[in-house]
Amino acid sequence: MKPMIEELKNRLRDQRDLLNELQSTRLHRALSWMAAAEGHHNDADLRFICSWISFSACYLADDEQVRALADQQGFQRLIQQLVDLDQQERIYHCLWHQFSGPVRALIKNPYVFAPFWVSQRLQNDDWKQQFDQSSVAALNYLSRKKVPELLGIVLDRLYVLHNQVVRGGATYQSRVNREQVEDGGRLLLALMPVIIDIMLTHSDQDWGDLPYPVVK
Repeated sequence: MKPMIEELKNRLRDQRDLLNELQSTRLHRALSWMAAAEGHHNDADLRFICSWISFSACYLADDEQVRALADQQGFQRLIQQLVDLDQQERIYHCLWHQFSGPVRALIKNPYVFAPFWVSQRLQNDDWKQQFDQSSVAALNYLSRKKVPELLGIVLDRLYVLHNQVVRGGATYQSRVNREQVEDGGRLLLALMPVIIDIMLTHSDQDWGDLPYPVVK
């Protein structure tokens, strides 16, 4: 992974004059957090947190999107854009070949499904039908190679996990959620070089504004 990070850093440095400042800043931030995630390879919690921040650096375009994945349309547009530009199908390879097991485990895990926790607070079972429908749809996406839809569900599950860890909803290095934290960190860390490479290669695309640009 380290040689890949260095290669992306060198490419970013070489192309800096060709990138606008917002895009250069976005990718520089994403790479810095990806390197941090790699540096925490012995700490699953910190690796997952840093990997998610790396993804957030690529995704967040304005303050409205800072609220979870509330802007599902905008979020799905980004995913579609990445998949459309991924001519070598590296995202699909990552989800299907490298991490098929962890992806299936995330899909079938109710504890990373947002409506499950809403139902816990309301003390009802309304989440079950939604979960079954979502799980069946995700497995169909996986088998039918519908990458944007599948990636959207996987990242949505990982966002719930992110909230649990970052907002104090889980114990540091807890054994309770070890598997999903470890799998989530590894999956994100595998996806991030692909995402950054796509954004770097296609710097002429509109990747949105930055909510927190560098102020000189």
